[in-house]
Amino acid sequence: MTTSPRPRTTTRDPEALTRRLTAWLGTRLPGARATGATVPDSNGMSSETLLFDIDHPDAPFRSCALRLAADPAAYTIFPRYDMAQQYRTMQLVADRTDLPVPRTLWLEEDPGHLGAPFFVMERAAGRVPPDVMPYTYAGNWLYDATDEERERLESESVSVLARLHDQAPPAAAAFLGAGENPATALHRHVENQRAYYAWVVAGRPHSPVIDRGFEWLTEHWPKHPGETVLTWGDARIGNIVYDDSFAPAAVLDWEMAALGPRELDLGWMVYLHRFFQDLSESSGEVGLPQFLRRDRIEERYARLTGHTPRDMEFHTLYAALRQAIVMLRVAYRQVHFGEVPVPDDADALILHRDTLEAMIAGRYW
Repeated sequence: MTTSPRPRTTTRDPEALTRRLTAWLGTRLPGARATGATVPDSNGMSSETLLFDIDHPDAPFRSCALRLAADPAAYTIFPRYDMAQQYRTMQLVADRTDLPVPRTLWLEEDPGHLGAPFFVMERAAGRVPPDVMPYTYAGNWLYDATDEERERLESESVSVLARLHDQAPPAAAAFLGAGENPATALHRHVENQRAYYAWVVAGRPHSPVIDRGFEWLTEHWPKHPGETVLTWGDARIGNIVYDDSFAPAAVLDWEMAALGPRELDLGWMVYLHRFFQDLSESSGEVGLPQFLRRDRIEERYARLTGHTPRDMEFHTLYAALRQAIVMLRVAYRQVHFGEVPVPDDADALILHRDTLEAMIAGRYW
């Protein structure tokens, strides 16, 4: 695998954004100012994050994080950013489960203030496993941890999924849409991904490996998708803030939450680690081969919930396929900004192309 330059994550000016944020804060808390604003190194290309403090004696909490929908003029990664839905999902999880979700403070749906809808939440203190360079590379806090510390982090992370699926009532998340039929929920999820892929390749070359991946899903559709639960959607350790004891201090990024089978989250957690591990090994790194292994995740989850994961080949391949669509959009965004040339082969833009092809051929696991 080869890597291209890290794509830009924002087209916005943080200083101008901070000035506009201070003006908006005055409408919610007269006299309040946004201070110490910074953009985290891990800022994403979907919704953006701004970390800041509120300078006001009556502020409900001082350290805050703002999640702002992507600039619609910046060749966005997703076609739609429903900040109200994400805000509502976080409130549901905070109210109906024991997961550590940051306290939400304000939702602003009027794009006139900062250029797009946004919400403000409490900032969580702790450490996040890095994506760049990935936590599977030497030199970061998780790689340098002891086996026992990583064991605790793995166990606690699988517990996040178990508790979410067991505690959050699906009926309360009906606003996410999917119906009560488990098969309907999975079908809706996959059809949404098909629609997303069609949007990504509109006016651009299709990816043959992604096309084959969708064909594989149809041919290997689960006979019994299982019960419908609230799934996190972006269930990976890079979206968890951990405290010094390697336990979750905050579970973040709920923009991909959906109703569907439990295995949607399990497959995503398994595969997103495999993505980084495979990338490390292809670069000559050892990585963390004993960490977040599929068999261990499945065993832990079954022990915690009484539910034995099934059809995991389907769900891990589906996770790899979803990741491929996102990566293709990110690459086309780089092409749009002149960061990489237009390729002759669209599949060359997908870092884990070989992995996805091996999964489709049945020789990955």
